[in-house]
Amino acid sequence: MTPYISREIRAAVAPALKTMPVVVITGMRQTGKTTFLQNDPLLKNYRYVSLDDFASLQAALSEPESLLSSGGHLCIDEAQKAPDLLIAIKRAVDRDRTPGRFVLSGSANFALLKGISESLAGRAIYFAMHPFSRREMHLALSKEPFLVRLLAGHSDPSSNTAKPISGEEILRGGMPAVRDLSADAAAVWFRGFEQTYVERDIREIARVDDTISFRNIIKLAALRTGQILNISQLARDARLSQVTANRYMQLAETSFLFRRLPPFLRNRSSRLIKSPKLYMTDSGLACHLAGVERLDADEPMAGVLFETYVLQNMAAILEAHVTDARIAYWHIQGRHEVDFVIEYKKHCIAVEVKAGTRWSESDLAPLKAFLAITPSCRAAILAYNGTQTAQLGKRLWAVPVGTLIG
Repeated sequence: MTPYISREIRAAVAPALKTMPVVVITGMRQTGKTTFLQNDPLLKNYRYVSLDDFASLQAALSEPESLLSSGGHLCIDEAQKAPDLLIAIKRAVDRDRTPGRFVLSGSANFALLKGISESLAGRAIYFAMHPFSRREMHLALSKEPFLVRLLAGHSDPSSNTAKPISGEEILRGGMPAVRDLSADAAAVWFRGFEQTYVERDIREIARVDDTISFRNIIKLAALRTGQILNISQLARDARLSQVTANRYMQLAETSFLFRRLPPFLRNRSSRLIKSPKLYMTDSGLACHLAGVERLDADEPMAGVLFETYVLQNMAAILEAHVTDARIAYWHIQGRHEVDFVIEYKKHCIAVEVKAGTRWSESDLAPLKAFLAITPSCRAAILAYNGTQTAQLGKRLWAVPVGTLIG
């Protein structure tokens, strides 16, 4: 039996269980929510119920109050399948607001599903379970993340070295099931995931009869990971109306397949791009859907897939340790772009990602431009795939990606 691997998100869940009556853990299917509910020591005294089980689902649909009547603390997996159960939980919480009474999980974003967020308003706190981070993959959760220390102003980047990110890590991504599989077995798993996601999850979340068109649009969107989202262009390429394309992409976000990254707009400029950037939430799945089998110098998507991998790791770290932080991007049309701007309280950190092991002066131009007009920027980081950290100017550093997400 594979040993349980502790998850980054427990750092946020632990205090939440002492404060809120309902803790909701959402996230893409197969990211490890069920394993977390069943195995993490935080929840060892909870009764576990899965609505993937037919009998439990029928009980939740027909007699939701009875399912909750046994008392004690309760974990309910795939809770979005029984909206009436959430209403029963609301009534139970209104009678007794004991912290940590209910832990709910689901493969669709509760906050985006009609009616569900209203049922639990003021009673629940939400967390997203991300694919495995590199820290989780390497069983390295004992040390505080570098990114967290940097946001708090407690880290000196000059003292850090790291191991580079391999192409295999990006191709594999962070889905727990593929962690120990061979490359061939992982490819089979990704094909099965795609089929299950389209045929099961999307049909459960919303009525999508044309699954061929839906599958086509998510593959086209995977080819656009790391790009500014142009929904009208995506619709044309998919041969769908803009309304349908937008609905399909919203469904893909609801089930955590993609995320939209908003622009950083604190600096006033008429030339700032205001459309979101689109990213897949797992680089391995992005590679599969985009048909990328090798990451070498001839692969045109190598850079954006590297960027996707960096984002999924940063998102997992921030979700667990700095829940108020927000990730954006900065782009002045025709001039400069910074891949990621992490906002926290009144400060921010700018991160420009470079897949190569070297950098040039031109790679620093966007970061210097951002620093020049953003006094609140605590540090501008050129995150490159090397091993050594170097200070390149005031508030300007070159930092190995392995350090940044370590």
